[in-house]
Amino acid sequence: MALLKVKFNQKKRVKLAQGLWLMNWFSVFAGILVFSMGLFLKIELRKRSEVMDNSESHFVPNSLILMGILSCAFNGFAGKICYDSLDPAKFAKWKPLLKPYLALCFIFNILIFFVALICFLMRGSLDSTLAQGLKNGMKFYRDTDTPGRCFMKKTIDMLQIEFKCCGNNGYKDWFEIQWISNRYLDFSSKEVKDRIKSNVDGRYLVDGVPFSCCNPSSPRPCIQYQVTNNSAHYSYDYQTEELNLWRRGCREALLNYYSGMMSSMGAVTLLVWLFEMSVMVGLRLLHTSLESISNPEDPECESEGWVLENNLKDTFKSALENLKKLGRFNQVEAGAEGAEGEEGGKTPAITTVS
Repeated sequence: MALLKVKFNQKKRVKLAQGLWLMNWFSVFAGILVFSMGLFLKIELRKRSEVMDNSESHFVPNSLILMGILSCAFNGFAGKICYDSLDPAKFAKWKPLLKPYLALCFIFNILIFFVALICFLMRGSLDSTLAQGLKNGMKFYRDTDTPGRCFMKKTIDMLQIEFKCCGNNGYKDWFEIQWISNRYLDFSSKEVKDRIKSNVDGRYLVDGVPFSCCNPSSPRPCIQYQVTNNSAHYSYDYQTEELNLWRRGCREALLNYYSGMMSSMGAVTLLVWLFEMSVMVGLRLLHTSLESISNPEDPECESEGWVLENNLKDTFKSALENLKKLGRFNQVEAGAEGAEGEEGGKTPAITTVS
């Protein structure tokens, strides 16, 4: 029994073709939307590529861009087929291409569904990328005189100001690295010498943070240095008082920003996928309804259209049998070639008669 079997007359076939033509052009605009989302996400990721460890995060925008281009191409072609289906003479040239085209549409819909899922599942990969990238970026914060790193200070400062964050996981991350350049340290000072000698790596570590960590909404002037020294500030206790520094780490801030953006894009891509599936089903119904016309010379006669010629169970069994037959055919061919090789390698026996 055929799946989703529908009876059509000429009027219904014309309405289906016209509706599909319109839906395909809507799908072209949906493809432009998916392409635009991928391009926007790629630009946003490029803006902060200096604080990302690898290029894995660009898999999602690249996939969205590719799916957008393919959607425009597939649906533009399908729109032409639907338009020509109104004229039997024009539609005749598309008939041999419809089955392969529908198979490609099926593969395309699987891919676009996969891309939509990836948009929701990329959070873990993005988290590790940001964690390592921010850690490396903070190490290069002081290298304002090093070629290739001279803009890292500005990048980190602008990032912390824009996203209202501080450090990788929090403001205390700045205590573990030397973020002040040696050119601004007085090495004749006893305090500087003592701090450098106080750790094995010989770094100038302080319990302070860059100015970009300061929260301008705080009523108290920013306590940027000696953050953990209660005696250095009047009426101050860093363990109990609400510090006037951003509490949230930049990894969390960026992760929420990008994962929220990707989730929204994933939801839009899922809607596009549903629309593409409905277009593919409609095109299959149109294809089968036109092929099943009993009398081609009578365009007004009734016909039947279906999505699958058999039910799902029988279709699945048939597909498995075809795959098995294909496998057996390849084995037979390989065996035949091997036998021919063996026969060709044999030396004919020579009998001598004395």
